[in-house]
Amino acid sequence: MKTVFLFFALIFVPLLSGAQIVFPVKYDYQADVKVFVVDHDYQADLLVYKVNNDYQAGKNDGKWYFTQYDYQAQKKIYFTDYDYQADLKIYFVKNDYQAGWKNKSKIQLMY
Repeated sequence: MKTVFLFFALIFVPLLSGAQIVFPVKYDYQADVKVFVVDHDYQADLLVYKVNNDYQAGKNDGKWYFTQYDYQAQKKIYFTDYDYQADLKIYFVKNDYQAGWKNKSKIQLMY
């Protein structure tokens, strides 16, 4: 049993470490990044596509998986009420191929 666990840890955990698995927190002081959802894609720094499974999450390319537990997340995010409070402005897209950075100067926020 220990061998199977060790195999999983050595092989699969590094593959998931670069993924964009996020957890929304209730308070801004808990967050790694504060985000604001804009009304139009041209206003966004990042176009985000919500994936259904953690293995579908991208490597800082806008494909986010929202986990149910904070300890599973690579980034904890807080949704702000106003754009001036945010570090990052996002827009949710309907297709995965639309996801990506519009403002590359903010890319370091999600690493």
